[in-house]
Amino acid sequence: MENKKVQVKQPKYQKIAADIASRIVEKKYLVGEKIYARSSLASQYGVSSETARRAIAVLQDLEIVEATKGSGVMIKSYEKAAQFVHQFLEVQSVYQVQLEMLESIKRQKNELEVLQETTERLVSRTERFKSVNPFVPFQVELNEDTPYLSQSIGTINFWQNTMATIVGIRRGDELIISPGPYATFEQGDMIYFIGNDECIDRVQKFLYPK
Repeated sequence: MENKKVQVKQPKYQKIAADIASRIVEKKYLVGEKIYARSSLASQYGVSSETARRAIAVLQDLEIVEATKGSGVMIKSYEKAAQFVHQFLEVQSVYQVQLEMLESIKRQKNELEVLQETTERLVSRTERFKSVNPFVPFQVELNEDTPYLSQSIGTINFWQNTMATIVGIRRGDELIISPGPYATFEQGDMIYFIGNDECIDRVQKFLYPK
């Protein structure tokens, strides 16, 4: 099912009615004053006479104006005009929130699509890289729970027990490449090693037998 863009709009006649009520509140039109006939109103707002008639009908229903045939439209109530403008503005603010929510949902959808596309590209590149380079190192950090702190790689028979080859040790800001059998393990070291997919589990179990 296609997602159609939802547009929230208010009828023109209601906007015209609110504009006339606003002019009453601003005292540009005074109570008892007569304003344009329907045809003049239609011309002023650039709408059809039917739209103008509906705008006057809204104001008449709310007892803001009184319309009589041939006599035009007379302003009847300042208070009711003010009440209508207040309600209209509240509705407008709700519509604005709805529009902002729709825009936010649209932005989030676009962002999720970009994130999904980027993730798919990353996964694809990682898989291709691993297929042409099986020597992507695994890593594990040493903490106080390992029994091999201060012992050398050769002494603990690391390769024989794990079938993994250590290619580097990061100690603080220092990276030791190809450390060899005499390098020792210290707390906080990050060990980089290569091997098959099963060796990560063997290394974890060997370094942390508990």
